Amino acid sequence: MVKGSKRVAIYARVSTDQQTTRNQLRELQEIAERHGWSVVATFQDQGISGAKGREQRPGLNKLMQGVARRDFDLVAAWSVDRLGRSLQDLVGLLGELHAKHVDLYLHQQGLDTTTPAGKALFQMLGVFAEFERAILRERVNAGLARARAEGKTLGRPKIDAKIEARVRKHLAKGTGVLKVAKTLGIGTSTVQRVKAAMAA
Repeated sequence: MVKGSKRVAIYARVSTDQQTTRNQLRELQEIAERHGWSVVATFQDQGISGAKGREQRPGLNKLMQGVARRDFDLVAAWSVDRLGRSLQDLVGLLGELHAKHVDLYLHQQGLDTTTPAGKALFQMLGVFAEFERAILRERVNAGLARARAEGKTLGRPKIDAKIEARVRKHLAKGTGVLKVAKTLGIGTSTVQRVKAAMAA
């Protein structure tokens, strides 16, 4: 590795098994070469929609684990929609990169946070995300106020005692939250609530 060159992780994703990540990878590797960046890792998600969360995208999950360990200086992707489909997911991901001082290069959008213009755009995305959160909060509060006015009971429905006992049994054995939820056919948030209650 050239002294001072950036350690780059490339991420590629395609939505269907009929598509291939080959073109994305080749182009990004050529860009890295032109910039004098050193590609230290490549991550891929084949046949997985961008609407899926990180836990359902093993390539992205491994990439972000590497970011958390500060294994890279920069993440390169073909396009913003390769990383995520919702602004909320994208900004969360950008926030994690920013916190670890890892830069981002998006080929199609021409976003490169190693440049002043790229950094400015990065900050603008954060402003839009904050705006989106404020609107969402306003809608939620208005909905809650309407529900109270109509005399509706608020809060999560209570979990069935038998199901809770089964969840506790699985968790006590050391089974993971996702596996417990899948085994019992319930939501992960339900399992997490039981887990939190057990830890309290």
